[in-house]
Amino acid sequence: MSGYVLMPAAPVTLAVAGTQAMFPVNRVFCIGRNYAWSAGEPRPTEMPAWFMKPASAVVPAEGELPYPPQTTEFCHEIELVVAIGLGGRGIDAAQAQPHMWGYAAGLDLTRRDLQREAKRLGGPWEPAKAFDRSAPCTPLVPAASIGHPRRGAIWLAVNGTQRQRADISALLWPVPDLVAMLSRSVTLLPGDLIFTGTPAGVGPLQVGDRITGGVAGIGDFSMTVTSEPT
Repeated sequence: MSGYVLMPAAPVTLAVAGTQAMFPVNRVFCIGRNYAWSAGEPRPTEMPAWFMKPASAVVPAEGELPYPPQTTEFCHEIELVVAIGLGGRGIDAAQAQPHMWGYAAGLDLTRRDLQREAKRLGGPWEPAKAFDRSAPCTPLVPAASIGHPRRGAIWLAVNGTQRQRADISALLWPVPDLVAMLSRSVTLLPGDLIFTGTPAGVGPLQVGDRITGGVAGIGDFSMTVTSEPT
């Protein structure tokens, strides 16, 4: 007898690039924006807002991407994703690198109309952000293999037309600062993922759209938007 009244769900995992190993996903933290969206936009003095998605939202960034229910404004946001391998609380930004196990390219998919309504009402963002398959990711590349990249193109195109392009060096708050910020609020745990923010150019997706994107030296992907499952 296991003692469980229900069988526990299978763990959520991400592939590790070039290996048969799998990375167990714990929690998903998402950073708001974190790139300048207009020329000359000053670096903010306050750290960015953050929100969460369930681990079950994480899926491989490949194949079909079903259009989610309850929205008419399904939007893409390409992001550098950081995987935490060593947990901690109150981490100093200057000492954050040992906590960062690896990197991926990911999509923070958004039901923008629901997000707009949440902002208007001062309500939570979960309906807009935490839906099924809302966090596709490429396989993780270990920092032990590539180090801790601080520059490199991040991009996304829809049907061959570029919509988002920047360099991760343009992050308003670099990855170590984000790790430090989150660790002051919660104890980071092995398996946590951090979506680090998205460049300008976010926009809507339609059924039939082919999405391509990636982060240079880390991973790229191709997905096709399909009809909402019945």
